[in-house]
Amino acid sequence: MPDLGSYLAFALVSLGMALTPGPNMAYLISRSIAQGRTAGLISLGGILAGHIVYMVCAALGLTALLIAIPYAYDAVRLAGAFYLLYLAWQAVRPNGRSPFKVHALPKDSPRKLFVMGLLTNLLNPKIAVLYLSLLPQFIDPANGSVLAQALVFCGTQLAVSVGMNAIFVVSAGTIAVFFIQRPLWSTVQRWLMGTVLAALAIRMAAEAHR
Repeated sequence: MPDLGSYLAFALVSLGMALTPGPNMAYLISRSIAQGRTAGLISLGGILAGHIVYMVCAALGLTALLIAIPYAYDAVRLAGAFYLLYLAWQAVRPNGRSPFKVHALPKDSPRKLFVMGLLTNLLNPKIAVLYLSLLPQFIDPANGSVLAQALVFCGTQLAVSVGMNAIFVVSAGTIAVFFIQRPLWSTVQRWLMGTVLAALAIRMAAEAHR
């Protein structure tokens, strides 16, 4: 099983990425405001299904990769670090995108809401990189089964992501109004997330091969 330090670090990365603006967050907030909380929760169900697909593929694939080619760790470690720096820049760059700028969306059926949530997640590169590039940084074969560790980390990311997105769905209108009326808080939120992601990227890039 993962050691406590690695587990807490991964949970922090998962939280930082869940709070970083992206396709999932923007879609859920817009859908919840345009069509209501029920529609947002159905869409979140589709996003959850996409997470499960990535989780299973990553857990099985990473198990085979790290057993067959241990030094592949360095490649995915650096790829993950660069991607975290990219997300940090996206958060703090001038005129950066905001998920609280609501897009007008037509009212869709529950089935279409679920499918659109699923596709939004499966086509989201942030999720793919999280599982395929960042996850290996926290897995240590010395701590036991690689597959078991991967499942624990993936389950943690799943819980963090779904939990945060559920909060966004339920309070989408309130959150959007709060940040629109208080641009300073929006700026603070972006810089805080950018700083956390950049620090994690530097730590990851500097970490020696286990």
